[in-house]
Amino acid sequence: MRMRLGWFLAAMVLIAVLAAPRAVAANLCVNPSGTDTCFNSIQGAVAAAHAGDVIYVAPGVYREDVTIGVPVALVGSGEATTIINASGLAHGIFVDGYHNPGLAGVTISGFTIEHALYEGVLVVSATDVVLRDNRILDNDAVPGAVFTPGVYTGCPGQPGSGEYETDETGDCGGAVHLVGAVGAIVSGNAISGNADGILVSDETGESRANLLANNVVTDNPLECGIVLASHPPNGETSPPFAPHHGVDANTVIGNLSQDNGVQIGGAGVGLFSDGAGPGKVSDNVVADNRLIHNGLGGVALHTHVGPAFGLPADDMDGNQIIGNYISGNLADQADTATPGPVGININSGGGGSPVMGMVIARNTIRDEAVDVAVNTPALVGVHLNNLLGGQTGVADVCAFDGASMCTGAISATQNYWGCPAGPGASGCSTASGSDVTDAPWLPRPGTPPGQPDQNQTGQH
Repeated sequence: MRMRLGWFLAAMVLIAVLAAPRAVAANLCVNPSGTDTCFNSIQGAVAAAHAGDVIYVAPGVYREDVTIGVPVALVGSGEATTIINASGLAHGIFVDGYHNPGLAGVTISGFTIEHALYEGVLVVSATDVVLRDNRILDNDAVPGAVFTPGVYTGCPGQPGSGEYETDETGDCGGAVHLVGAVGAIVSGNAISGNADGILVSDETGESRANLLANNVVTDNPLECGIVLASHPPNGETSPPFAPHHGVDANTVIGNLSQDNGVQIGGAGVGLFSDGAGPGKVSDNVVADNRLIHNGLGGVALHTHVGPAFGLPADDMDGNQIIGNYISGNLADQADTATPGPVGININSGGGGSPVMGMVIARNTIRDEAVDVAVNTPALVGVHLNNLLGGQTGVADVCAFDGASMCTGAISATQNYWGCPAGPGASGCSTASGSDVTDAPWLPRPGTPPGQPDQNQTGQH
């Protein structure tokens, strides 16, 4: 009897050991031939992987649409040699937390990802995703979509339409799209030839605490280089939509955004609500970026709905624009228009949603007709900037836009206006608008962030 009980207990222990999760992550490998016990497709390795596994992908061209639903690290051999060619397929890589709730901890590095019909990389409802050191090229390649001002045919066959894709009005996906993402890190990527560069939106949940750092985003012609945009919640079918989840507390730092949005209109960095709100894009930081030759200004903040239309206000409060170099961008358009090329445009359009708690500081802006344009019924602070455009340094454009709620004010003290004598002097930029306070000013350019500023102030 004792022997039988011993065998029974041993069998139970063996079953428990076999059923228990693996304590140590495994390494899997992929190469085009499937030799040396490797998989011959990335998707095959992902399907066999368990949480925490690392998948090493050898050089080669992989013609795949890779869907990831478990926390794994996908490591290419280098963006010059390890290529995911998604020609004719929906995405290059889809990190799918929408159908795999709780997905967290996916890493993707060392690939070129190209030619997808929609997004190169799509991340939905996932946490702590890392996307680093990749090239993401020439995606948003769906045939039949037409994007010209005033003309939109939609995105034929796009997966997730109406679920996690609720506002594709300027492109069919672009390079990188984070939807309802939390704690993602997108860093060190080269992004070019897509409709847009990096989009963070909120269809499935709040997108917050994401870091977009040190990416090179160039020559994406239809939309912004980098954009934080509040979109209608999934499940909503017609406006006015329910309150949006929000794109909040994200950091955009150290990126180059150049020559984006020049075909239809897109900023170097955009913070937008969709106009069928109430949207929410708040408490984000845009710092130390180079924003050059883009189509709607260096930084554009747009809110479109609000009290003037009898609708709840968007929440675009608490955003910070600090320490950026901005040069040679184009004019803003439509209900957020500027009277010429613009560096930064903070604009409520015709809806009159107040933009409160803005910080615009320590930016250097040159080669613009208007360095900083403002149209919002709130107080906006513009301080410690180098306003070197030589035309209008700070302008209230509310009347130019034809808005009905022109009750705001601009505190533009402690800026350098391009010459020691201050705004309006010969060779200096000027201030435009009776509600702009421009004195005292700095008689010398401000020093970079983190260094002592020895400027004295000037007075009118």
